[in-house]
Amino acid sequence: MQPLVLASSSPYRRELLARLRHPFTCAAPAIDETPHAGESAEALVRRLAEAKARALSKQHPAHLIIGSDQAAILGNQILGKPHDFNRARDQLLAASGSSVTFITGLALLDSNSGHCQVDAIPFTVHFRQLSEAQVRRYLEAEQPYDCAGSFKAEGLGISLFRATEGEDNTSLIGLPLIRLVSMLSNAGVAIP
Repeated sequence: MQPLVLASSSPYRRELLARLRHPFTCAAPAIDETPHAGESAEALVRRLAEAKARALSKQHPAHLIIGSDQAAILGNQILGKPHDFNRARDQLLAASGSSVTFITGLALLDSNSGHCQVDAIPFTVHFRQLSEAQVRRYLEAEQPYDCAGSFKAEGLGISLFRATEGEDNTSLIGLPLIRLVSMLSNAGVAIP
């Protein structure tokens, strides 16, 4: 059985992958994540997910390497990680009463053969009408400054939603497990 590597330093992705109860290691890929001119959000996350997996292939020969990347889209704008309170407040107030679509790119690379399965999984969050006071209280409580969209769906961020829509809620957190299990099965890994 080929060892499994998660090409990520994200604690959220690590926690999700641990749910599958299959041994894995983690390694942080070093890639340029700059979007290409005119690149759609879906093309961006597909390209970056595969690039993350391929960046580790020389250090991890004969492994299955998982790469993932995510973009949040509000209207025609890609929302990045806010990194601070003011940007997070602005993102959440802009999303108030609107919908944000998260597209998560997923790649599973067989570093032995070079074969790579790649997909992009959408998930939409419909936000409640949020007051500035609600946003402030949420940000002070959870400080989600390292999360695209400025919330943690697995935590108190759920209180900001009026509904969600999509096939796999784990894609919202950054690693679509339903699709990953299918990819692993295609590569000969049985889960459970």
